[in-house]
Amino acid sequence: MVPSVLIVDDEKHTREGLQQALAENYDVTVAANAEEAFNLLDAQPFDVVLTDLRMPGKSGLKVIDKALGLPQRPAVLMMTAYGNIDTAVEAMKRGAVDFLTKPVNIERLEVLIQRALKTKTLEVEVQQLHERLDEKFKIEGIVGASRKLKDVLDKMKLVAPSRATVLIEGESGTGKELIAQAIHQASPRARGPFVAVHCAALSENLLESELFGHERGSFTGATERRIGRFESADRGTLFLDEIGEISGSTQVKLLRFLETKAVERVGGSKPLELDVRLVAATNRNLEQMVRDGKFREDLFFRLNVVRLFMPPLRERTEDIPLLLAHFIKILSDENGVPPLSVEPGALATLQAYAWPGNIRELRNFCENAVVLRRGGRLTEYDLEPKFRGGASPGSGADGRAPQSTPGSQTSAAGSLSVEDNERRLLHEALLKSRGNRTKAAKLMGVSRRTLHRKIAQWPELDVTDK
Repeated sequence: MVPSVLIVDDEKHTREGLQQALAENYDVTVAANAEEAFNLLDAQPFDVVLTDLRMPGKSGLKVIDKALGLPQRPAVLMMTAYGNIDTAVEAMKRGAVDFLTKPVNIERLEVLIQRALKTKTLEVEVQQLHERLDEKFKIEGIVGASRKLKDVLDKMKLVAPSRATVLIEGESGTGKELIAQAIHQASPRARGPFVAVHCAALSENLLESELFGHERGSFTGATERRIGRFESADRGTLFLDEIGEISGSTQVKLLRFLETKAVERVGGSKPLELDVRLVAATNRNLEQMVRDGKFREDLFFRLNVVRLFMPPLRERTEDIPLLLAHFIKILSDENGVPPLSVEPGALATLQAYAWPGNIRELRNFCENAVVLRRGGRLTEYDLEPKFRGGASPGSGADGRAPQSTPGSQTSAAGSLSVEDNERRLLHEALLKSRGNRTKAAKLMGVSRRTLHRKIAQWPELDVTDK
């Protein structure tokens, strides 16, 4: 599509000359004054507005205000025969991307229009990105309907607009970072940066440099100044994940920031005042760490202004069907396969499973099921033994070799005999393979001859075609 340009100038020969010069590459419309320009701006969108400053009636500054107040904002360039710095500064303050002095140099004008169009494209892309982030991380978009999750979301809605520090607790994989991002997106800082740091992934020295930055020459290898994550998060939100892992010296520096709202780079002496909201998360019991002398009590109190607890998935089992549908839809779309249908028996089995890895484990399960099955149905017999409370052949309920005593005929999983376990595994293997004896033998880890012998021993379990 050809870019559209609106030229606003009360001098007829100037606007017509510019129109002729630009007509080959742009869709050009002209206006003789601000009022005429207002009508055109209300009637159709323009990519670029080129306006004179001094005109009878309303000035070009009013045209800038009008253009930049529209839902679809054009890029604005200003022309003036009075090329003083004060005029240019005022136009730039109002949102003009650049200015030219008269008589206009056409080559420079072309360069500025192209630059303005690129700026406009970037602004649109940034706006679209923010809209996608708002949609992805909005509080209402967090999947779940359980009472425990609703309590967390209700508290989030209250704390998000504030400046309060937030401490999010919960097991690994419960979605603590998602909650932190949702708080950021629902806050007045949503257009500022969201910076995440996983404290457990970095050594003490690296973490301090990562958080606070460092000056050139502050330590061996510091060949240039580094901006830390605190500075990067200025006017936004800094999320510190696994904060229970930070060292004592880092705790002191973090406490100082919370007290003074300023940081010093490693090797520096000048405090840098910053406007950063802190959200921290941990899967550890910080109160117990305080009692054990492993975490500063004063820092804990500073962090614990608003406390949120993310419940583990086993305590919100009513959310599992919603999460399964959510992830299966997303992952099916990403992989270009039909959505997977989860049968009622499989759903009940998955709801009964403890999910020690929480939502992260559930998402991985969904991705595995979507990729390997590529549509179709998921039954309870398609699930791994661990989901049904069983174990792989030769192992206990926890996946480890069962403990037994000489002469014992019971497994670690319970009171089932070895024979009962074999019958159950044979039955499941035959159902899962849909009667294919070769596949059933592979599932059980036995030869086809052994499988035939077992079927002969328990013919009532045979689901194969004779």
